[in-house]
Amino acid sequence: MQTGLKGKTALITGGGSGIGKGIALALADEGVNLAIASRNPDPEAIKEIESHGVQCERICADVSIEHQVVWMVREAVERLGHLDFYVNNAAWTWHQPITKLESEHWYNTLNTNLCAAMWATREVAKHMIPRRSGAIVIVGSTVRFFPAYTETSYRVSKMGLKMLMEQLTIELAPYGIRVNMVTPGHYKTRMTGGIPEEIETKLKGIIPLHRFGQPIEVGNAVAFLLSDRLSGYTIGADLVIDGGLTMNPLHFRTQEDIESLNL
Repeated sequence: MQTGLKGKTALITGGGSGIGKGIALALADEGVNLAIASRNPDPEAIKEIESHGVQCERICADVSIEHQVVWMVREAVERLGHLDFYVNNAAWTWHQPITKLESEHWYNTLNTNLCAAMWATREVAKHMIPRRSGAIVIVGSTVRFFPAYTETSYRVSKMGLKMLMEQLTIELAPYGIRVNMVTPGHYKTRMTGGIPEEIETKLKGIIPLHRFGQPIEVGNAVAFLLSDRLSGYTIGADLVIDGGLTMNPLHFRTQEDIESLNL
């Protein structure tokens, strides 16, 4: 089935690695011209995306800083001519137990994951509203379905993204702009790279598919949601792509480990 995405344009944050790169490659395969934004987009990733025969602009911006996000959107519009799509993917986290949670880490997480999404969608909306068309996809996380030890700031930021998506949906729909969310489960990325092997083994054991997701699987879902041909009547949807992870509780730590977190 044809997506009808060929020749469209998209800005993706964090699009040079992990899930963001998977999204970029899926869209490039459909003929979408891209702007990839992060603090230091990997030039090799840009070349790989360009190998699909599309334009791929490299934009260096720290999304935790508001004026850089404003510049990022403006730069993407100028380089691509206009924006048909925006994918908010960039995220990071600084895990700390509640009694040791530092304000710096709290604000770094919220600014990178939640505030950046608000700033970017605000600026993208200003561009899309006069055009009376566009589609936005926000990348969430299944962490919002579970309390997770030491992940207070990360979980709050991802819960906030769901509320932001819903608000954007109702405010932008009258202008023909569709907003949706994808919610990945566990994927092998830079952010999850430090998880010990024994915990990964336990995690695979409680995922019904008994494997971790591949970034391209999120990319294909994003392409589906951005396509007016395939998803033209879909707004405010939250597509969970987790191999069934949310069907099971998470038990990563021993009781002794849990009790030692806040001592």
